[in-house]
Amino acid sequence: MLGDDLMPCSIEPLTGFFRDACCNTGPQDLGRHVVCAEMTAEFLEFSRNAGNDLSTPAPEHGFPGLVPGDRWCLCAARWQEALTAGVAPPVILASTHEGALSVCELDDLRSHAI
Repeated sequence: MLGDDLMPCSIEPLTGFFRDACCNTGPQDLGRHVVCAEMTAEFLEFSRNAGNDLSTPAPEHGFPGLVPGDRWCLCAARWQEALTAGVAPPVILASTHEGALSVCELDDLRSHAI
């Protein structure tokens, strides 16, 4: 995103489409999980209501469930939807893949950067 190497987003919980701690992407990643964001209660509720419950653990998939403060690689389109709804979570730019720019505006991501 910033022209440097992509920094890890989260090791605990382990995130990324490839579960490599980074918001890497590839042809298999149809959802483009490229925005590293810090979860908020408002965003988690928004995502649950939008049909993607990120709070409930799914041990059968190795998913612990997220809580406010956790960092996670979000789908760029979901982050953009949350922005439109006024509940976009903060973004970690150094850990956000430049592929996010195909969906999100850099100024929007920067204005939500921590």
